[in-house]
Amino acid sequence: MHRTAIDDTPGFRLGDGAPRFSVRSASATAVTLVVVDGAGEETRHVLARVDGTDRWATETPGVGPGDRYHLLVDGPQGPRHEFDPERPLLDPYARGIVPWSAAGDSGVVEGGPRWTGVVVDDAFDWGGVPKPDVALDRAVVYEANVRTLTAANPDVPEHLRGTYAGVAHPSTIAHLRRIGVTTVELLPVHAFDTEAWLRDAGRENAWGYNTLGFFAPHAAYASAEARTAGASAVLREFKGMVRLLHEAGIQVLLDVVYNHTAEEGLGGPTSSLRGIDGADRYRWTADDTAYYDTTGCGNTLDTSVEATADLVVDSLRYWAREVQVDGFRFDLMAALARNEHHVFDPEHPLLERIRRHPDLQDVLIVAEPWDVGPDGWRTGAFGVGTSEWNDGFRNTVRQFWLTDIAEERRNGTPTTGIGALAGALTGSRHLFDASRGPLAGVNFVTAHDGFTLLDLVSYDRKHNLANGEDDRDGSNDNRSFNHGIEGDTADRGVRAARGRSMRNLVGTLMLSAGVPMLTAGDERSRTQHGNNNAYVVSDDLTPVDWTDDEDAEAMTEAVAALARLRTAHPALRPTRFGVEGRETPGASRMAWYGPDGQAMTSEGWDQPIHRVVQYFVESTPEHEPFDRVLVVVHGSGRTRDLTLPARQDVLGYRLAWSSEKHRDHERLRPGGQVFTAYGPGIHVFEVA
Repeated sequence: MHRTAIDDTPGFRLGDGAPRFSVRSASATAVTLVVVDGAGEETRHVLARVDGTDRWATETPGVGPGDRYHLLVDGPQGPRHEFDPERPLLDPYARGIVPWSAAGDSGVVEGGPRWTGVVVDDAFDWGGVPKPDVALDRAVVYEANVRTLTAANPDVPEHLRGTYAGVAHPSTIAHLRRIGVTTVELLPVHAFDTEAWLRDAGRENAWGYNTLGFFAPHAAYASAEARTAGASAVLREFKGMVRLLHEAGIQVLLDVVYNHTAEEGLGGPTSSLRGIDGADRYRWTADDTAYYDTTGCGNTLDTSVEATADLVVDSLRYWAREVQVDGFRFDLMAALARNEHHVFDPEHPLLERIRRHPDLQDVLIVAEPWDVGPDGWRTGAFGVGTSEWNDGFRNTVRQFWLTDIAEERRNGTPTTGIGALAGALTGSRHLFDASRGPLAGVNFVTAHDGFTLLDLVSYDRKHNLANGEDDRDGSNDNRSFNHGIEGDTADRGVRAARGRSMRNLVGTLMLSAGVPMLTAGDERSRTQHGNNNAYVVSDDLTPVDWTDDEDAEAMTEAVAALARLRTAHPALRPTRFGVEGRETPGASRMAWYGPDGQAMTSEGWDQPIHRVVQYFVESTPEHEPFDRVLVVVHGSGRTRDLTLPARQDVLGYRLAWSSEKHRDHERLRPGGQVFTAYGPGIHVFEVA
């Protein structure tokens, strides 16, 4: 039977009666809890196994917030086991994690444990602020790293830059609201550690995909004042960030890493689960000699084991209920859906629990729908109730606006026609079936992993030497285009072309069916100087650039205008796929026209020489008024005259947005009139 109350989960439970502590281990033979109070006094509590289960528990009188603690666990020796009764271990359910130090400061004992748990005070005044009610079709997601989002923002007080409080600063919130963001997706904020090999090289994991504990916020992202005050203050600062974003109507989505832990491969640092019950927590090869790793990070959690699945669900419930976050983006979610034979199962019990648990019904679930194991690419396979990162959208849009334009410059003809882009524009129906609809896809052009938007149009190849891996790391399949010069340039023509390409990419993202996701700083023309794997790069390279810059301001305004356009036109954000010959509320009816204003031909879809489509889309009203929009896509560098469709039900078209600058946005253009496209671009017309 699965537990349903947060108060019945393992870890410390304070409150009425004597404080209690419990932990789960099927293989242990003895468990001791060591508590160190504020005066440095140590108390040991021997845990007893509960009724032949895998749970060990004890009462802990006198324990309170601020006390540090760790576990000592003994058990059998042999394959899969790494018990050591003298090795301090982190509680997997610790709600506070701080650096280990017997002296009580922030130092680390040479050769000893790096981290210890802290008992926290969960009390917080939410002030009655509810979670924002954001319909998924209206969502605009903004992926951001807590530190780099505000580290260089002069409008944020210096002591709050790069912190949870900085994310919720009024200047940050004002910017997010300006560009239409409804949902901030934070890169990992669960307490994490830097991998041992990176520390040995003097480097730091800057992204956080190396989890130490699934319940504690990462303390280094809190302000210095909160860190000094202790783990309870760090948690309060995190909750304060959530409350202030909610007051502004902005959701908080957490990027969560439940597929592996910071214990790395065999021989890596044993800090928690491996020393508590590594036989049941990780996936193993059939001969029990190595981890079965589908994450590429050294280990993979075995979610076919109930205790491991419970750990994931309990963590989700804690963050959703006690910390009030609005949803989760699951890193390498395919790894969580592998059964006891390591085979992906779209109906995996853990997936079903996440979808159906009553404590998780009001949260957004987003999958990164792949891992690096066998049959690991599973885009489209996660079922109703889950949205998925749509990497196919990314590849198609980059190919159309960058790789193909580069090919046209070199050889006179692009490699693909308009058909694939039209599929992306209308919700990637080939990936997501009718039961799920277009909102199953989270569309993106860039993410934390890869080029920034500016670098995508400025570099033909990656430049990752700063990572210390001789440029071997990072993807070589970037589908980027430098527009004739590699890297930064003062050439006005190249800069103008790059700006147009950036607007085409973001325009396609914001005008397509599905949920759009922006990457923090792309609207500010952020660059990583060609680094497409900047997870270890110092803060002087990766932060969002908030300095006054004409190009950055123009791009910011373009994103803001596209967000306003998306909000105003429900035809651009259908909730369902239409069915031919049937009226489907929430779907969009589509008509396709070629450059001559006539119905699109099969030749126009397929041949690379024809890269123009006029997409006339009408809403099928369900909750909003009837709406119509014409989106014109011109995917060639050549100037071309286009004839706007002449329809009896249309008085005319008024240009609402164009990726070309200085277009006439005022006059009403009748159907049949010629509209000249001067280069690759998108043009959106409101219909009268």
